[in-house]
Amino acid sequence: MPGMNSGLTAGNPTLAAAFMTALLHQGIVVLVLLLALAVAWATAREWIAPAPPAASSRRPAAAQAETTHGAAQAETTHRAGAGLGGPAEPVGRRLLRIGFGILWVFDGLLQAQPDMAAGLPAKVIEPAAASSPGWVQHLLNWAGTTWSFHPVQAAASAVWIQVGIGAWLIAASCGRSARLAGLVSAGWGLVIWVFGEAFGGIFAPGLTFLFGAPGAVLLYCAAGALLALPDRCWHTALTGRWILRGMGLFFVGMAALQAWPGRGFWQGTRHGQPGTLTSMAQAMSGTPQPRILATWVRSFGSLAAAHGFAVNLVAVIALAVIGAGLVSGRPQLIRPAMVLLIAVCLADWVLIQDLGFLGGLGTDPNSMIPVGLVAAGGSLALSRAPAPVPVPADARPQAGADRPQAGPDGPADADLPGLRWRDRARPASLARAFGAASTRTVCATWAVAVIVIGAAPLAMAQASPNADPIIAQAIDGSSAPMDLPAPAFALTDQDARPVSLASLRGKVVLLTFLDPVCTSDCPLIAQEFREADQMLGGRSRDVELVAINANPIYRAVAYTRAFDRQERLGAVPNWLYLTGTLAQLRQIWRGYAIAAQVLPGGAMIAHSDVAYVIDASGHTRAELDFDPGPGTASSVSSFAVELSDAAQHVMRSS
Repeated sequence: MPGMNSGLTAGNPTLAAAFMTALLHQGIVVLVLLLALAVAWATAREWIAPAPPAASSRRPAAAQAETTHGAAQAETTHRAGAGLGGPAEPVGRRLLRIGFGILWVFDGLLQAQPDMAAGLPAKVIEPAAASSPGWVQHLLNWAGTTWSFHPVQAAASAVWIQVGIGAWLIAASCGRSARLAGLVSAGWGLVIWVFGEAFGGIFAPGLTFLFGAPGAVLLYCAAGALLALPDRCWHTALTGRWILRGMGLFFVGMAALQAWPGRGFWQGTRHGQPGTLTSMAQAMSGTPQPRILATWVRSFGSLAAAHGFAVNLVAVIALAVIGAGLVSGRPQLIRPAMVLLIAVCLADWVLIQDLGFLGGLGTDPNSMIPVGLVAAGGSLALSRAPAPVPVPADARPQAGADRPQAGPDGPADADLPGLRWRDRARPASLARAFGAASTRTVCATWAVAVIVIGAAPLAMAQASPNADPIIAQAIDGSSAPMDLPAPAFALTDQDARPVSLASLRGKVVLLTFLDPVCTSDCPLIAQEFREADQMLGGRSRDVELVAINANPIYRAVAYTRAFDRQERLGAVPNWLYLTGTLAQLRQIWRGYAIAAQVLPGGAMIAHSDVAYVIDASGHTRAELDFDPGPGTASSVSSFAVELSDAAQHVMRSS
């Protein structure tokens, strides 16, 4: 799947350094934003706080007590009106909110591993999609193109979006902000489930709960949808019953799937080869990890190989019992089913899924912890939460009592009912509303800003169809600046017309050396030059794309003309492919430090892959190592961007 691969190894130092630098810069922005919000909030609170009476120390004790009681009563009224004076958040909802908030933050930190920028598409997503149907691979390949074209921006965006979602869930405990956080969590989780987990592998053979089906992030989506429910839904036991029934049916289905014959789970070995479960355990034991954990996983693999039938039988029975207990709806059956569920999830997480996040490219702790959180949240939701406590009549604010007076800037309180949006948008009203916000609201606002900081670079990168030049730099290094007179040449182009460097004065020249019968690097370099010309657009009229023959044997114009037809270069008006006598070519090769050597057999020429940028006055301004590497779509585009950027830089500086 070409869209998944930029041609770079996961640990490429240039790409990893660029990724960590981007994270550092964005992290500074995130911290500065948090500090700015905190300072602004504290300032606003001080501004709206009422001034204490000057003679308060001389007031009678009874009057002070009355004032204290009135302030407490007003605070009670405020908390009740804000939803804070009633019962605490239902414990089941709180478990889901905080639990999945922590998971999102943890997943975001995992995305910050240096190997993610280059390794995630080719090493994580592509293997997950390899056994899926063609339409799934096509969909993921389309999505993977964005990542492979902009690996730094995509990897950094994933970090901040997930950290922001997690912080938002933790900060927003109730109200519209909390429900919106649940919706955003579900939406982003759905994106990851489709494009990052290949639909959790549900369309691939070998689907099993033990390996993580139907995908860990699908549980994040379910939890987000539950958190998006109106608050009143969590004040009834009905929500908990439906959660457990859904989980129970899921486990019954997974038990049937695990017991289905012919899928390789009943055999420890098959025809001398490891069975499905044994193979998974053995693969996980080879992941870089602590020695004791590797020993446990290896031991389980040996157990599965020796007693595959018994191990699978235990798994099938455990899944079926858990499912039946949760579906029953009876507390005396739900409790032992929950204990068994937690035990199975822990054993599977350690012995089969190998914690899920080890090895440098793990993106989450896999599915067992999310499964346990959703089931535990449903179990705790069975206990009906108490109804909100009504506010006493004498604690309710009276009409017109303590109503802030209007000042010269308009209404004093932006939250008063009946105010027009223009009045609410006044700076004074906004400042009062901001100062009256709770700490959780300020933190939730910061979390939303973090999500925007993550999403914005990816959105801007998506708007560009061209790859980031960092890919070319990661393959061949940065260009070397120069300012030397370019060696002269006088040769013949593909149309048998004489061309010299002097005849090209007044234009920027992008120069390279190609073998007209090459079948590896030279066609790729030609396409990179062709794409660079397209990227230059209207400025291409001031640029000449020039290639000089690097083959000492096949020097005739017929060969350069055939190469142009093959690479569709005839339609590029500013493309020149020059050749000449062997003496002429050797002199030019020496001048530009090009090594050309006939390989054994005489068919191929080993020559330097390099590009020069020559300004309008005939001076060499930059030298680019132009080994095209693996020749993926993203690397070809990246080299083309590097070429066009170099040409535009010279034109601007001339």
